[in-house]
Amino acid sequence: MIVIKSKREIDLMREPCKVTAEIFRELERFIKPGISTKDIDNFVESTYIKHKMTPTFKGYGGFPAAACVSVNEEIIHGIPSEKRILKEGDIVSVDIGGTYHGYNSDAARTFPVGVISAEDQRLIDVTRQSFFEGIKYAMEGYRIHDIGHGVQEYAEKHGMGVIRDYTGHGTGTKLHEDPLIPNYGRPGTGAKIKKNMTLAVEPMLALGTYECRVLGNNWTVVTLDGKNAAHYENTILITDGEPEILTL
Repeated sequence: MIVIKSKREIDLMREPCKVTAEIFRELERFIKPGISTKDIDNFVESTYIKHKMTPTFKGYGGFPAAACVSVNEEIIHGIPSEKRILKEGDIVSVDIGGTYHGYNSDAARTFPVGVISAEDQRLIDVTRQSFFEGIKYAMEGYRIHDIGHGVQEYAEKHGMGVIRDYTGHGTGTKLHEDPLIPNYGRPGTGAKIKKNMTLAVEPMLALGTYECRVLGNNWTVVTLDGKNAAHYENTILITDGEPEILTL
């Protein structure tokens, strides 16, 4: 069931979304060669707690950390570790969310670690822009798969693989609500988009194949061919006109 939010619910969601945006601004300075993926997780968790919010991901479905921190060929759900040290040239995707009075935010970014290759920078840039191409259709009068089609068309035009096994989704009192929002699809299909839906749109793209597999920890998803992947996500609000991006 798709939940249409009230003004009160939207106002509550704004709070963790603002803090999530703040965390990403800080991570741009924080992420550098020599830190561990656990350092990122600690920073995320402590910031949410400082703002009297709960890190949504910690314990969700048994996930052991506040942040999913995925390096290079890891697409999503990387488990932070003190032993995983970032090095010059890596790319790292950070997926986070906060909970405030029962309402959630959900967003992700992929960051360069020091100086990265032109190919990896292009991957990050295309992934980010594919989000904005998709949300051109996140308005009343369109359907959910119009968003995915917008992502897919832009990504594949630039030679990227569009991950198919994982999708965006609605979000609110539950981290994952209806509808599912694939990053591909046939335009004009899927649920109708209506005002006051809150959606997490999240392109996941790869330099090679879209095929992927889950590692033995039962969480971390990697590309099947070992090529790098990137992730860009925001929580958005459907309005009378263009969508409002709550986590920017």
